[in-house]
Amino acid sequence: MNRQFSETMASLRRARGLSQRTAAADLGISQAQLSHYENGVREPGLDFLCRACDYYGVTADYLLGREERSEIEERRADELRQLNGEIQSLAARMQRLCGDAPD
Repeated sequence: MNRQFSETMASLRRARGLSQRTAAADLGISQAQLSHYENGVREPGLDFLCRACDYYGVTADYLLGREERSEIEERRADELRQLNGEIQSLAARMQRLCGDAPD
């Protein structure tokens, strides 16, 4: 496995504010084993790779460094764009309604 996997694993855990102990317990492995994965000392099996993808909400391609943005990041960006559009629409509507109201 490439170095990207190790770096991505560690980055995902840190971004969520998780200790190695907590993430390892949640993933059903020892802290030492997670440390080995995050430092590139050992490579995980397919079963662990699937669990890690589910746990962090990312695709295997993202975890393996084959795509730059995770699926969850894409969904969040899409949702933020949609919410921004709704906010703009509501702001315009409020302005129309409040602009016509007496003070």
